[in-house]
Amino acid sequence: MIRFCLQCLKTKKACICEWITPISTEVELIILQHPTEAKRPLGTAKILSLSLVNCRTFIGENFTDHVELNALLDDEQYQHQVLFLDGTSQAISSSNQTKQKQRVILLDGTWKKAYKMWQLSTNLHSLPKVHLDTELSGNYRIRKAPKDNALSTAEAGYHVLSQLDGESGETKELDKFGSILTAFDNMIEFHISQMPEGVYQKNYRSE
Repeated sequence: MIRFCLQCLKTKKACICEWITPISTEVELIILQHPTEAKRPLGTAKILSLSLVNCRTFIGENFTDHVELNALLDDEQYQHQVLFLDGTSQAISSSNQTKQKQRVILLDGTWKKAYKMWQLSTNLHSLPKVHLDTELSGNYRIRKAPKDNALSTAEAGYHVLSQLDGESGETKELDKFGSILTAFDNMIEFHISQMPEGVYQKNYRSE
């Protein structure tokens, strides 16, 4: 008997597929996922890969010689950016001076693991680094984060697309990408509901 959903790869009890809504986007996302995140029950990258038509996920730690990723990076029809906050990254902007199509690379892992992926993957070092508004706050209530404003991969993808996708401005009132956050919130609520009484309040809930 298969205990896991073959689509979202989570246990059937924790399946997120009912909350997934397919979305077409002008902006493409590439998710570079650390191997430890691939089967993590609380992983959120799958919400993006199932929701978005233009989304690719590659699993690994060092992507320097990753053939498929390098082929994408060589495509001059696209402007490639890495979502990576550091002292030299620029605030992500909806203005695209080159008029190229856009791809944004997300590093899926803890901050420590994402930093190592960045260090090892030298093919990313020549790409522009961008960051989201540092005042944004996440809702990843059941996973410890180094900062209060840390975002899950799904939340980061949502904000990137809301900022960059040309069509999102036209449908802003409808929140074109809102189903991403709906799936994320429902997943979190499910896992909280499965905790023994008092565990969430004691270990995760902030006053």
